[in-house]
Amino acid sequence: MSNQTFSQLALSAELLEAVTEMGFTEATDIQAESIPLIRAGTDILARSQTGTGKTVAFGIPAVECISPDSRNVQVLVLSPTRELARQCGGEIRKLARHLPYVNVADIFGGGDYRGQFKELQSANVVIGTPGRIMDHMRRGTLNLSHLKMVILDEADEMLNMGFREDIEVILQDVPETRQIVLFSATIPEEILTIAQQFQRDPVRVEINREQITLENIRQVYVEIPPKKKPEALTLLLHYYQPCRAIIFSNTKTMVDELTEQLSAAGFSVEGLHGDMKQLQRTTVMNSFRQGRVSILVATDVAARGIDVSDLDYVINFDIPKEPDSYVHRIGRTGRAGRAGTAVTLCCGRMQVIQLQRLAARTRSGIEAISLPRVSDIEQVNRERTLKELEHAMKSEPLPFHTEVVEELIRRGHAPERIAVTLLGLSHLHDTKALKDLSVPAATGKKARVQERRPMSAFVVSVGSANRTTERHIIGAVTERAGISSHDIGKVQISESFSTVQVPADLLEEVMRAMRGCKICGKPVHVMPVPEQQIRKKPAHYPAAKPWAKKAKHRGYGA
Repeated sequence: MSNQTFSQLALSAELLEAVTEMGFTEATDIQAESIPLIRAGTDILARSQTGTGKTVAFGIPAVECISPDSRNVQVLVLSPTRELARQCGGEIRKLARHLPYVNVADIFGGGDYRGQFKELQSANVVIGTPGRIMDHMRRGTLNLSHLKMVILDEADEMLNMGFREDIEVILQDVPETRQIVLFSATIPEEILTIAQQFQRDPVRVEINREQITLENIRQVYVEIPPKKKPEALTLLLHYYQPCRAIIFSNTKTMVDELTEQLSAAGFSVEGLHGDMKQLQRTTVMNSFRQGRVSILVATDVAARGIDVSDLDYVINFDIPKEPDSYVHRIGRTGRAGRAGTAVTLCCGRMQVIQLQRLAARTRSGIEAISLPRVSDIEQVNRERTLKELEHAMKSEPLPFHTEVVEELIRRGHAPERIAVTLLGLSHLHDTKALKDLSVPAATGKKARVQERRPMSAFVVSVGSANRTTERHIIGAVTERAGISSHDIGKVQISESFSTVQVPADLLEEVMRAMRGCKICGKPVHVMPVPEQQIRKKPAHYPAAKPWAKKAKHRGYGA
């Protein structure tokens, strides 16, 4: 923390009262650094993780700049999702609760147009998603000609969601004298391009990397075969039994699949992603915040609308695509002085190396753990059950319970039998369903001695002329497809192309993953090798074979 109180920031009496009512006394680092700069009219480019108080950091100067005499829109906040727009609107309304001339409107897709038209007639602060903001601009129901400040909240996610063109159109339509404030959890190249194009001498505000140590978070990873990730996740959840956890996946499809599988396995779980209807998303988020659901499976974008302080586990089912997203994800646990654990599932040595590089950004260690076996789960469940019973036995039993037990004893039932039966009725930590789960080791000699799998092969358009070696190709395949190097068969390198053998059941998946890949700096194309060619020595495959066209039609080529 900055050790700077809000009373030291020279807030008006109305704002200071509102901040105090919100429960804030001491400014966070991002608030202490950003508020004076924004007040001074400076454009800023701020890196800020969720939970650092960024809404208050830009909300206080935004409210302060509103002219009481003007009914024009003076502040515009762009947010990536409806949830975040609504959340931001709620925070700014709280800040302005003692300033009756500040009128806030949050507008987003899925909302009623007539209600939004009415709100916009009196609003001087507008918060919305880029698409709906542009829609109102086209309809003439939103006039930005008197705008003083534009705030881009969660800018990286807006770009990830494809809003770059919308953002550029909006920023080109605002007055030249406006101030642009940009907050983002990560600062990829696209963000820097936006800043260079639209901001004027922006000041970079970034919480010290030394402060992002996440010292209350234990970081671990488990290496598993790619086809066994769902089974491994089930074992981990049975072993840890989190009170509240978020599982991150990179795709909406996988969110749906995992939610269905975990629900069938008896977990209290809901999924969250951008394709869900607004009412459904709101219901899921409220259920998770209020503790009615203990596990949330979500994509990065969807989870940004959720801010809870008592997560005990974050599980990366997929390794995040952006380096800073790792810090952003795991930073959701270990808050408010509580301990937390971040678990990442890795497939193949290249993913382990990739994760270790991501973890290095937190300036703390990450350790490998073994996947728990069913016997490990049974042992830890036994210990939990004993603790729960010992804790319960400290309380006075209810008279009705005592009467029932005494009646059973009078009927000739042994006390031990009664206790065992009651435990069975409670279904405490039942592991019967886990007996069929089997996850083989991902590395080492045991992994090599797996059953012989039918092999297929594909051609990749780099060879010795590109200074490509076997190491380059194996590294690219394991990193892109997430398979172990032990799953890769013979690699043969010719002058202009190479052939790679992989298990037949993984061929389609591997070739899809290789799309857009670069090896030795060269974009590559891939195409399958016909089975009859695999049985021969795959020494030379002319690039113009008839099956090359077929492969392109199947989506493997450029």
